Amino acid sequence: MSIPPCPKCNSEYAYQDQNNLVCPECAHEWNPSEVVTDEDILTAKDANGTLLEAGDKVTVAKDLKVKGSSLVIKIGTKALIRRIVEGKDHELDCKVDGAGEMMVTAKFVKKA
Repeated sequence: MSIPPCPKCNSEYAYQDQNNLVCPECAHEWNPSEVVTDEDILTAKDANGTLLEAGDKVTVAKDLKVKGSSLVIKIGTKALIRRIVEGKDHELDCKVDGAGEMMVTAKFVKKA
């Protein structure tokens, strides 16, 4: 039997625990027999109010200082959204060109 990826973070490392499936990366548990509704999928809005989803390509809308570093991410830098995290200040887990993997606030990016 093929185990589907996590509906929350799209991790391919989900495993079965009795009747539920568990994601080791985000600790999400779900029943595979339940239907996923549109309300369960996390989304965020960019600087223009456009809905963002995991897998979208975005560009940085303003210069961003990286906490704990002298690095500055310049306007127009491209990034790929890996997943959207709920309940944090930085809700986008992105791969930023030239800076690597980091969390970014959705209101500072624009959908490309």
